Amino acid sequence: MTNSNVAGLEPKSLWTAFAALNSVPRPSKKEARVTEFARKFGESLGLETLTDEVGNVLIRKPAARGLESRPTVVLQAHLDMVHQKNSGTDFDFDKEGIRMLVEGDWVRADGTTLGADNGIGVAAIMALLQSGDLPHPPLEALFTIDEETGMTGAKKLRGDWLRGRTLLNLDTEEDTELTIGCAGGVDVSTTASVTFESTPDGYSGMRFSVSGLTGGHSGMDIHLGRGNANKLMNRLLETASRQSGARLSSVDGGGLRNAIPRESVAIVALPDSSMKTLATEMQPLVDQIRQEYAVTDPDLKVELVAADTPAHVMTPSVQKGFLAVIDGVVSGIWRMSPSIAGLVQTSNNLARVMAGDFRIQIQCLTRSSVDSERDELARILLSVFSVLEGTSETAGEYPGWQPEPESDVVALMTKKYRELFAGDPHVAACHAGLECGIIGSHYPGMEMISFGPNIRGAHSPDEKVQISSVQKFWRFLTETLATF
Repeated sequence: MTNSNVAGLEPKSLWTAFAALNSVPRPSKKEARVTEFARKFGESLGLETLTDEVGNVLIRKPAARGLESRPTVVLQAHLDMVHQKNSGTDFDFDKEGIRMLVEGDWVRADGTTLGADNGIGVAAIMALLQSGDLPHPPLEALFTIDEETGMTGAKKLRGDWLRGRTLLNLDTEEDTELTIGCAGGVDVSTTASVTFESTPDGYSGMRFSVSGLTGGHSGMDIHLGRGNANKLMNRLLETASRQSGARLSSVDGGGLRNAIPRESVAIVALPDSSMKTLATEMQPLVDQIRQEYAVTDPDLKVELVAADTPAHVMTPSVQKGFLAVIDGVVSGIWRMSPSIAGLVQTSNNLARVMAGDFRIQIQCLTRSSVDSERDELARILLSVFSVLEGTSETAGEYPGWQPEPESDVVALMTKKYRELFAGDPHVAACHAGLECGIIGSHYPGMEMISFGPNIRGAHSPDEKVQISSVQKFWRFLTETLATF
């Protein structure tokens, strides 16, 4: 079953909207086409449609008959999506729409991210906007841009745009959860110009690769202990350097700041005397790594193969400092919450490591629900980066969203969940970065809550969304709106 059939799933209005949305390329930082798509959609319905200077779109829909006196509710989702693909997948995110497949109760993409994060939320709002028979209060549909790589849409949101005082964010990935708080974050990076030298005589090239890791969302999945390709590659390089005199020429690992790195490739030069023995000497370490990650990353693959001899390699002192820095960078959980059981409080994702052509670049995304702790970890990372004597900085800082468990919207939606599904929802904060904290800074006092269907593997090519859960989510959303 492919894209055309996805539109036939129930609820048809939502899945049709999702298929239409996924036909539009919508990478973060390049949302012009999807902003235009959303604008034309609102105007085609004859609804008041506004676009701001950065590309956010606001569509207003009057209340259904009989509910005109109800307070306005804001429905919010982001238009952009994370772009990740498997190394063997031929796909151009800038030009192609997502190729979708149905497998049992799940919809996934063919070798790429699906865009259910946050496309299902966008599609649900679109379905509500075009509905003619669903009861609802006055609605404001807020579609933001660039959530995944900087939250600039939320950050630059005008403070006079929204009339509603209750906001439903449709960007959560567990259908049993009502999210009422989230972590803030900051990007921490360094760039250094470093010394390389000509590869010594008597050395040959070898290619190291780490692939097949599970990856995932660097906030929601960080507690699962999945392998980070940049960290694993560094273990291999450090061992090869120490045991066999390997000289590093280049490394290219990871990708997006909010995705746990799945792949890394490095080119090294080895003494000719070590070329035939290195693979055997490294095998115990490779086996050890595979054993360590057998549960979380069963498809982990490590390869060491001959390659063209590189022209240049790092000087010994630069290589030693570089490998030490990657060793010293925190990757994963830094501290669990002492007050909320099971909640990651502070973490870091070693997202991107690049070296070659006389430059080194390292990029991290640091998250915390405690701003002071986020800033302290960022300071520690900058201290570690100082070994490279490059230019280090923090950027893209955004606040966390402080929980308000006693708010009216939490009480209303908890009650409605119990009525519909004969059980209690899990009301909690999460370690992901949602836009609610930023939007709340523009609209103090606004009550907010986040929820959504089951999505697995977000920010990776394994991303999929559960069909039956989308149906549950749709029922919860529509019946909740009828009671506001």
